[in-house]
Amino acid sequence: MVKTVLKKILKGSNMSKHTAILEEVEKYIKESEAFDTKGNKAAATRARKALGELGKLCKERRKEIQEVKNAM
Repeated sequence: MVKTVLKKILKGSNMSKHTAILEEVEKYIKESEAFDTKGNKAAATRARKALGELGKLCKERRKEIQEVKNAM
């Protein structure tokens, strides 16, 4: 019973975390390309910010996965 409830709770957040990770990757790629091709210094800052956010999201997702795995 607890596993089922936990899975339902985490399942909704899994997709939102997954989507957020993909969005940050897209932001990073866009800004990195702007920096590499145009030499836009502001884009470099935004690319670094996206990488920082990506790192945070990955850590949160890894924690969620580990919690579900441990509950099995």
